[in-house]
Amino acid sequence: MPRRRDSGSAPVVLRTARVGLRLNRGQRRRCFGLLRSAGDVWACVLEINLWRRQRGDKPVTSYQELCRQLSGCGPAVFTELDSTGARSVLRRYSDAWFSAAARRKAGHGEVRYPRRRRALMPVRWYHGTFRLEGRRLRLPTASGNPRLWVRLDRLPPYPPETIRSVTLLYEAGRCWIDITAELPVRTYPAGQQPDPSRVAGVDVGIIHPYAVTSLDGRALLVSGRAIRAEHRMHLRDTKARRRATADRAPKPGQRGSRRWRKSRRRARLVEARHRRRLRQAQHEAAKTVVDWAVEHRVGTLTVGDPRGVLGLPAGRRHNLRLRQWQIGRTLQSLQDKAALAGIRVHLVDERGTSSTCPLCRLRNPKPAGRRMRCRHCQFAGHRDLAAAFTIATRTPGGVTTIPTQIATGVVTHRRAGRHLPGAGPSRRDPRRPPSAAPGSVGRLRPAPPPTVGSRSPTPPGMSEDPPPHGIPSEGEWRQH
Repeated sequence: MPRRRDSGSAPVVLRTARVGLRLNRGQRRRCFGLLRSAGDVWACVLEINLWRRQRGDKPVTSYQELCRQLSGCGPAVFTELDSTGARSVLRRYSDAWFSAAARRKAGHGEVRYPRRRRALMPVRWYHGTFRLEGRRLRLPTASGNPRLWVRLDRLPPYPPETIRSVTLLYEAGRCWIDITAELPVRTYPAGQQPDPSRVAGVDVGIIHPYAVTSLDGRALLVSGRAIRAEHRMHLRDTKARRRATADRAPKPGQRGSRRWRKSRRRARLVEARHRRRLRQAQHEAAKTVVDWAVEHRVGTLTVGDPRGVLGLPAGRRHNLRLRQWQIGRTLQSLQDKAALAGIRVHLVDERGTSSTCPLCRLRNPKPAGRRMRCRHCQFAGHRDLAAAFTIATRTPGGVTTIPTQIATGVVTHRRAGRHLPGAGPSRRDPRRPPSAAPGSVGRLRPAPPPTVGSRSPTPPGMSEDPPPHGIPSEGEWRQH
């Protein structure tokens, strides 16, 4: 939880970075002991509420009541885990219980209260209980135990005076530290800060994670084809690995051989690497949008919220694409980076934006390709950019602002996921079969430098994608 702040203090935001640990055998054993002790605290709370529920009593759910229960247990009950770490587990349980209660009250009857045991639980320590010296971190332990110093595999990405908490957790076969810092909102020189009156619409998608258009005609198109290729290659690799290990899979109730456990460990490592690659690509795409908004002094981003389509059945293949989309994390990354830059983000309904002409405001059949052509006013342009322009005219509450004219601007092209295998012109994904064509999936072209990118002096109707057959390659924001 953030510390208390004065009402007149500067606005801040909380950011978290994950850093790996370099541990010897003894340090690893003690860190796992802390995580297991936290799991014992979680199980103890579940047992107490189970007994109370069987007797018909009210469960203990508030953080204050749980802390009083913990203080009555006595010292050194959970081995090396100190009271601060144990209270962080109680805080996690209380937040999960009240969150489930709020969702059930809102009508989501499928949501369940926390009742599942966990062998390893993350442990959090707040500012003043730990000590950080460069890459060395001292984790608090219970009284009477030796000090536990661990070494980070890299320096924390935040200034030491801004760090407010550290969290020890286990993921994909190794221990990590989540470092949470309290960062001030970015300040700008006079006359260069984002203007809240300048609005830009953001259309989120799968092929293009972000398509941004301002009301004055400037546009940004972020390509996510490398992210989609990473999804496809990972799925192919997973299927091949499961086919190869199907004969060694243990029967239900069997523990499995050592060879099988090694294979499962390797699968967990590959899955964790895939998630890290996607998370990094999503952060790169969101940072690109925020940097573009700061460059053009855009102070308000109106983002179309497409989460209403997630519950609609769309077939086996498209349902897989929607699950891999991770729309919640995409929106959260954009909101976090925009808040740090001092830019406001509003979520609006994006229904019908991809099939609405931004010039005449009439509906058209949704195009199958990336290019939209209005049959009423002969407008032609990129479908995602046209949707972003329509989203920019919407405000929270359903009010639509009609601009006086649709200006012609410059389209800036960027790519997300430059670090992914096969994204460069001279590299190839090692997971691709030898018979496949070398290079990345899609059109082979040199990738621009990270800081330069490419710009198109053509109107926003142009894109990096070739137009469908039969449609002219020129597109403008004005009527033909």
